[in-house]
Amino acid sequence: MTRTIAIAAVCAAVGTAGGIAGVSAATGGDAAGSSNSAGADQRPGPPDGDSGRHVGANGVREKALSGDVAAKVRAAALDKVGGGTVERVETDADHGSPYEAHVRRADGTELEVLVNESFSVTAVNQMQHP
Repeated sequence: MTRTIAIAAVCAAVGTAGGIAGVSAATGGDAAGSSNSAGADQRPGPPDGDSGRHVGANGVREKALSGDVAAKVRAAALDKVGGGTVERVETDADHGSPYEAHVRRADGTELEVLVNESFSVTAVNQMQHP
């Protein structure tokens, strides 16, 4: 009986440590997570800066958008797809439009909305994940 309790205690400790490590990895080590003042429809995307962003076949790394450009890209994307949650807005590295917005619909569908320099949507692509 004592042996069973000891094994259970070790398993619980290992499980707790694994959970803490997983939360730390998911939040980038920030216990509070990350926040974004862009609005309630904005969820965190890749880490701040360029690390973690997509690199196109042309070697160009996408960069996060901010300010008025981000707001206009976000608005154009949501208007085109009829709402959803904007996960991130960034430069586009591989489609020919300067900007893109990643939108998740209520049904879980993930969309990549391409936006030109006049803030008109040029294409909507449904994301395919392996």
